[in-house]
Amino acid sequence: MAFPWMVALKVIPWGDVIEHAPKVLKGARQLLDKQKTQGTQTSPDSSGTTDSLPQRLQTLEANHRQLQVDMAQLTQTTADLAEQNSRLVQAVEVLRWRTRWLGVTCLVLTLALLALAFST
Repeated sequence: MAFPWMVALKVIPWGDVIEHAPKVLKGARQLLDKQKTQGTQTSPDSSGTTDSLPQRLQTLEANHRQLQVDMAQLTQTTADLAEQNSRLVQAVEVLRWRTRWLGVTCLVLTLALLALAFST
């Protein structure tokens, strides 16, 4: 059962996976860093009633803009991962086709060898 996995690992286009891995890793690290820095900042609700309404509105608008930027980065990271996933699926399909072709070829060669062995 481990044999098909070994063959699958050999067929996967690791060059493409390795090529895109730094981009995905960079995006994930940026998102994690932003989450850590936002977790240490105080939220607008925790600032109390000392802030005026316009200041709170500006804070909320800034938070909204930051969330939009984060969502765009998350969308890009997800798109990169989906692209890598589709490449892996294509590689597995090629592997499946080659395995079937190899099985049929082995069967034909085995039958030819048996026919040759019994004909003499």
